[in-house]
Amino acid sequence: MSSRNNNPTNFANRPKEEVQEIASKGGHASHTGGFASMDPEKQHDIASKGGKASSGSFTQGSERAKEAGRKGGRRSHRTNTEQDVEDYEGQA
Repeated sequence: MSSRNNNPTNFANRPKEEVQEIASKGGHASHTGGFASMDPEKQHDIASKGGKASSGSFTQGSERAKEAGRKGGRRSHRTNTEQDVEDYEGQA
């Protein structure tokens, strides 16, 4: 069995000239792309969509929405109290 790794992506298995050519690029990407290279108008279109939430799963002002908001607010600011224990036991 050979001790040489046959993985073609292993630099030790590539010709010296090829390794030198890759190294001369010094970490520069071989492709240009991404958001920064896009047309400014296309960037604007994409960016304007950012941060827009979906309509959600609750009807505005519904009892379920109010209950979820109340529970979420209470949970995010709670401390360990007897009420928390009662809430936990009530969920079981």
